[in-house]
Amino acid sequence: MPNTLLNSAKKVILTEAQAVTQLAEKLDQSFIDACGLIQNCTGKVILIGMGKSGHIGNKIAATFASTGTPAFAVHPGEAGHGDLGMIEQNDVAICISYSGESDEIMTLVPIIKRLGVSIIGMTGNKDSAIGKISDVHLDVGVQKEACPHNLAPTSSTTVALAMGDALAVSILTNKGFSPDDFARSHPSGTLGRRLLTFVNNIMKTGNDIPIVSTDTKLLDALLVMSQKTLGMVLITDNNTLQGIFTDGDLRRVLEEHPNIQNLTIGKVMTQNCKTILADKPATAAVAMMDEFNLNSLPVVDENNQVVGAINTHTLMQAKII
Repeated sequence: MPNTLLNSAKKVILTEAQAVTQLAEKLDQSFIDACGLIQNCTGKVILIGMGKSGHIGNKIAATFASTGTPAFAVHPGEAGHGDLGMIEQNDVAICISYSGESDEIMTLVPIIKRLGVSIIGMTGNKDSAIGKISDVHLDVGVQKEACPHNLAPTSSTTVALAMGDALAVSILTNKGFSPDDFARSHPSGTLGRRLLTFVNNIMKTGNDIPIVSTDTKLLDALLVMSQKTLGMVLITDNNTLQGIFTDGDLRRVLEEHPNIQNLTIGKVMTQNCKTILADKPATAAVAMMDEFNLNSLPVVDENNQVVGAINTHTLMQAKII
């Protein structure tokens, strides 16, 4: 029984993967034309599908919306009872139906056409009713469904979903849609939070910054480092950064200097340390700390004046890492 289940699952995945690969090979000028209609649309992209195609339409609409193309899905049954008012003349409709003969969609077509809305048909048959009335037809036909009876929509829905993703990603790439643009539509998600959080949003400032002068005794500097709990102290001269001393540096100093009673922090600090500007994305701080194997970073302005400090714990608290 376990082997039978695994073999069945592998067959499904391989069948659907083959169908998606074949889809890539079929892309032609029609795909470019569809992208042009969507990108030049001054209204919304409306996804219309019945049954499983409707579920695929919902996902494609969500992908479009999150990548800078206003879109939503309309249920063809509800459209005939008022929801058709959501569709306006500047919109583009993507009608999804594997057979291309959905009665519910074809009932709406005359009204959609009367509005002057362009129709992109996504079917498995270009000569179907929907295929023929479409301004652009996208072939999402498959050789066979992954269902052993070749009945349940499996390969066909996967291919339709892949076509929707291909449209959305191709358009966002062509428009120059940036990570910052993506973040603005995902402010509550992990990705959005990481992209929208800047160093100055999370850094320690004012009295929370562990700062000492170059002539401070090492033991006194260690007391400041312990009190501020950032695992470092910043050494300044009139607030201009001179260097940094961290927990890791302390181990080095103890190995090299048996007697630390009279040592000043200026003698053992790390000069020319890595820093970051306050207006940089917090992800830039993460990248720098990873690259140079750092646990802490001074935050400075353009004149190398200390304005803040961050460490790994700060970034973890902000859920950046």
